Amino acid sequence: MTDALLNEQIIDQIREAFSNLKEPVAIIFFGSRENCDYCDDTRRLLEEVSGIDDRLTLKVYDIDTDSEAAKRYRVDKTPGIVIAAKDGERIIDFGIQYSGIPSGHEFSTLIQDIILVSSRDSGLNPQSREFLKKLEKPLHLQVFVTPT
Repeated sequence: MTDALLNEQIIDQIREAFSNLKEPVAIIFFGSRENCDYCDDTRRLLEEVSGIDDRLTLKVYDIDTDSEAAKRYRVDKTPGIVIAAKDGERIIDFGIQYSGIPSGHEFSTLIQDIILVSSRDSGLNPQSREFLKKLEKPLHLQVFVTPT
């Protein structure tokens, strides 16, 4: 058996943070059997995180054999992660996506994104919401993070 990635202290902290979850969340993982150095570790990490609270579900796809699902969620890199709302069997994609393993500072961002999706509210102020309503074309926003 492989050692856990998260120790009990971290699990307790995540469990406390997840006590504020309001609605179910789907964590959708895309991996690949070929040319994906971090797919196994990322999947293990997501299995551990999703196992902390019953309101979280993990769905695992292979980007090659499940290409329709990858296309539906606009995932083109592995490991790929989508954090989506779950309403019964319906998945609501808010466009929150990770490419690569969410380690280091990105791990806390992953936890915060799960909580955010569970709340079903972006937390944006009214001015930002009004600005976004005026957008006439889709906006593709990416944030890149590199380890230092």
